[in-house]
Amino acid sequence: MSKFDQKYEPVIGLEVHAQLLTETKLFCSCSTKFGNSPNSNICPICLGHPGVLPVLNKKAVEFAVMMGISTNCKINRHSIFARKNYFYPDLPKGYQISQYEEPLCENGFITITGKDGTEKNIRIKRIHLEEDAGKSIHNKYDSTLIDVNRCGVPLIEIVTEPDISSPEEAYLYLMKIKQIVLYLEICDGNMEEGSLRCDANISVRLKGESKLGTKTEIKNMNSFRNVERALDYEIERQINSLEDGEEIIQQTLLWNADTDQAYPMRTKEEEHDYRYFPDPDLTPLFINDEWYNEIKNSIPELPDIRLKRFIDFYSLPQYDAEILTQDKSIADYYEMVAKNSKEYKLVSNWIMVDVMSVLNSKNITIKEFTVKPEYLSKLINLISDNVISNKIAKEVFQIMLENNQDPDVIVKEKNLIQISDEKVIIEIVNRVMESNPDQLNEYLSGKDKVVGFFVGQIMKLTKGKANPQLVNKILIEQLNNKKNNL
Repeated sequence: MSKFDQKYEPVIGLEVHAQLLTETKLFCSCSTKFGNSPNSNICPICLGHPGVLPVLNKKAVEFAVMMGISTNCKINRHSIFARKNYFYPDLPKGYQISQYEEPLCENGFITITGKDGTEKNIRIKRIHLEEDAGKSIHNKYDSTLIDVNRCGVPLIEIVTEPDISSPEEAYLYLMKIKQIVLYLEICDGNMEEGSLRCDANISVRLKGESKLGTKTEIKNMNSFRNVERALDYEIERQINSLEDGEEIIQQTLLWNADTDQAYPMRTKEEEHDYRYFPDPDLTPLFINDEWYNEIKNSIPELPDIRLKRFIDFYSLPQYDAEILTQDKSIADYYEMVAKNSKEYKLVSNWIMVDVMSVLNSKNITIKEFTVKPEYLSKLINLISDNVISNKIAKEVFQIMLENNQDPDVIVKEKNLIQISDEKVIIEIVNRVMESNPDQLNEYLSGKDKVVGFFVGQIMKLTKGKANPQLVNKILIEQLNNKKNNL
């Protein structure tokens, strides 16, 4: 048991920045497209030239409200934009337009479920709109290049209360946030491209204490697993410092995934250091009942609701439903397949095993998967109707992966239809028994395991086309007839 388990407990709060999937920036008409040439998606407004006036992007507001409703937040019908003042080389204006005293969304929560099935609510203090800063690119010549394409790109910042008690809980929370924004289709969730970013505030305290310890902030974590690793590192570092009688310094740290260490970047600012004040160029944001209801009605079925429906409607086990609904696109694909096949559990098995295996091996998404949902439905129906065996279905599936051909056509062209005629199977069974007298004698002398040998020989002779259930049934009958006639 570590010092952490025995004596200390961590207190963690997360700040998640999600880049919104709008075509244009928050206050101007510049493109938000990722990967364009450096410093090409810019204009006087997002660069903060004197005399320019920002105009708020309506779609960004709607996306933020959708996230607020989906995380049980109170939506403030009146909110204010503020200037957050600080100097950074990739922030040409010298300030960032954000929200401070009156954010758009407040006092929400999401529920996470641990490995042991225990549920816990993580409170969300606020969700506010703000514009992104640019990007500093540090090259090998010890110089820094500035790309301001990202300046003005719309973000929502989702700030938790300090309710997270372990790196595992932090991971579960982040996964849930990502799942919600993907279901809402307001953010692509790509951490590598920076469209979903997380900063973590960590402190430790003696178990039973109510007062929070001195916190540090970790930045530069580009995957959820890196967030877990960084939190593990910082919790252990702070505990060791306290055990050695050292003072924890409030500072911002940068995580280095290559060395599994965090390095000091700067002492951490307090809120008053940013000199927030209402932006004089932007009027307060008002959301009336009509607009609010329009936004609320546009929210699709959320993951927790879909999970319950998959269990209730499709009679799927909890595990299957969780796997299938984790990704909206996979859940959509499942429902398209299940629409044309009532073998709901068999559909689930094929997607979780065969389809996901292809996605993982090829490193593609379900949207790039080549087999049409209606073709997978047909394949599954061929199995359930006893037209082909499961083994033959695997072969047909491989052909479908190569040319996306209709499975009915494949089965017909390659003569793969399952042999289900009892008379034909009886004839084949008797032929196999006659061809293998030694094994037949073993069975007659009480060695039942030899049944597997006969099944294998029958399937080999029929090239896998014999109905396996019928083969087993008829084989046992014929073997027992032989035994009874001794």
